[in-house]
Amino acid sequence: MDPPTARSVASRARTENFPVASLLFPRAVRPHLRAIYGFARLVDMLGDEVPGDRLAALDELEAQLEACYGGEPDWEVMRELRPTIRACSLPREPFLRLIEANRIDQRSSSYETWLDLKGYCVHSADPVGRLVLGVLGRGDDAEAVALSDDVCTGLQLVNFLQDVPRDLALGRVYLPAEDRRRFGVEELDRPSPELRRLLEFEAERARGLLASGEELGRRLGGGRVGRAVALFARGGLAALEVLERADWDIFNGRPRPSRARLALAMIRRRPSGRLPQAGRASPARPSETTSRPDDRQEVGR
Repeated sequence: MDPPTARSVASRARTENFPVASLLFPRAVRPHLRAIYGFARLVDMLGDEVPGDRLAALDELEAQLEACYGGEPDWEVMRELRPTIRACSLPREPFLRLIEANRIDQRSSSYETWLDLKGYCVHSADPVGRLVLGVLGRGDDAEAVALSDDVCTGLQLVNFLQDVPRDLALGRVYLPAEDRRRFGVEELDRPSPELRRLLEFEAERARGLLASGEELGRRLGGGRVGRAVALFARGGLAALEVLERADWDIFNGRPRPSRARLALAMIRRRPSGRLPQAGRASPARPSETTSRPDDRQEVGR
């Protein structure tokens, strides 16, 4: 198997709901954050996109990871990660959990309860935040880790809401079955009032988790680094706002925040955890919300 190149992996950063390595971070930190992002994106690409035996590809990646700790990896993305692991003394465990999340994706196609889905996020999302804290020298701060886990799970839920059609095409459903039954959702491949109510419900769950971002920023000192970390959560909140502006239409492009909206999120916030709604289009006029190409871009997760 020819692994994805570092360039192809890095190109995915522009599709995220948040800046991968905000300029608020110190210059010396940004390459480490990009290396961690590269690994996380590479794992997802192997689990979602490579042809053939994806479990075998993930096994190869684990061998490359091991080489970062006791040798020299062959893959370009992993060669870029190795100096970050060494400089920041990052443990194997978060990387291994990200790999395991994609192994789970090969075995499981849906989740019965919210607790089941949250258990998946422990592997698929939370390790990224823990690695970021490791780069910042705060990996042993238990309170910061708990807040980071909330934010990362919240960001993962936002992706699940944006990507329902894409995930369905992959044979996966990340909306808990108990919630689908609660709202009477029988089909996920077309819009319906029931699906809209379900998406609104899951969005509120995500907002509650993302609200931890402000406290996490304060926990990290509230300066440039604290604001940069809080921006991850604000990006998720901005994405939820765009979903609202789009009247929860996830079938005509992937609603996500524009760069301008992310810049606004950097400087504006509300104690409730919601972003300001100034200029928000009325939900009763969806034709206005779907005519904003800056907020609705057809991109992959």
